Amino acid sequence: MNRRQFLAATAATGLASPALAQSGAWPSRGSIRLIAQFPPGGLVDTIARLMAPSLSQALGQTVLVENRAGAGGVIGTDFVAKAPADGYTLLVSHASVHVFSTATLPTLPFDPITDFTYMVQLVEAPNVLLVKADSPYRTLEQYVTAARTRPVRFGSSGIGSAPHLLGAMLSDVARAPNLDHVPYRGSAPALQDLMAGAIESFVDPITTNTAMMRDGTLRCLGVSTAARLPAFPNVPTFAEQGFGRLTSAQWLGLSAPKNLPAPIVERLTALVPEILKQPTLAARFEDLQTMPRNPPLTGGAFVAQIQKEITEWTAVARQFNISVS
Repeated sequence: MNRRQFLAATAATGLASPALAQSGAWPSRGSIRLIAQFPPGGLVDTIARLMAPSLSQALGQTVLVENRAGAGGVIGTDFVAKAPADGYTLLVSHASVHVFSTATLPTLPFDPITDFTYMVQLVEAPNVLLVKADSPYRTLEQYVTAARTRPVRFGSSGIGSAPHLLGAMLSDVARAPNLDHVPYRGSAPALQDLMAGAIESFVDPITTNTAMMRDGTLRCLGVSTAARLPAFPNVPTFAEQGFGRLTSAQWLGLSAPKNLPAPIVERLTALVPEILKQPTLAARFEDLQTMPRNPPLTGGAFVAQIQKEITEWTAVARQFNISVS
């Protein structure tokens, strides 16, 4: 086993010190913090608040969602990386930080693999390009054609986020140099500015936008899935419109600081896949078009997927000269 494999295995299995492993039953001494590294109203916050009550019930201890936003999710993620590995601080880990920020930021205050214990992938969310219903852009072709000759702004949840990277890729591959990125501190303020007319478009996970897509408030010009979504059969994919490189999804997972005691890792890794199957949660995931894999990735398989995506998206960022200074 080489050094990288050993470190990945350590992150996946949560090797613990004897003192931590023998510290008594978990959880027993108070509420558990579930950190959401983006503001209320976005993908992470929505899924965290769906999961928290079921986790509370299964563990017999209150699980409280705590928003620690900033720097495109880096602040909250770093907070967890540096927290005690005692099971009382958990993270809704997010591909936008662990993969896309790793690919586009020159440095991070944590190692995206070795500083965390990865347990279970929760859900995957495709990205969508949205405009208001009264937008002059009715198709993706009209949108990129306009951005070839005049400024067209797209909002995202932050610098280095997956929507930022996808928008920058679209600008490059569509030869639309006037497609300008406007970063926000999360999805909710970007959507607010879209509705106010301050920006022309918005790239975001589909999760919190399904209701406005269904009622016609928002028009979707493209979705990042390989095939059209059955819930939105009239929304074309980026791939079928000639932009296959934009096919991707953002995952969310449950993780913790490195060296989480093995009994806690094992308990959560066993509990969470069963929680994801609960009928009420499954119905909400369907409504949000943000679904778990079947079966979910766990432990080492989850870590391997993250490593694979970091390699792939770092290559994409370099190819298109996408870097966040």
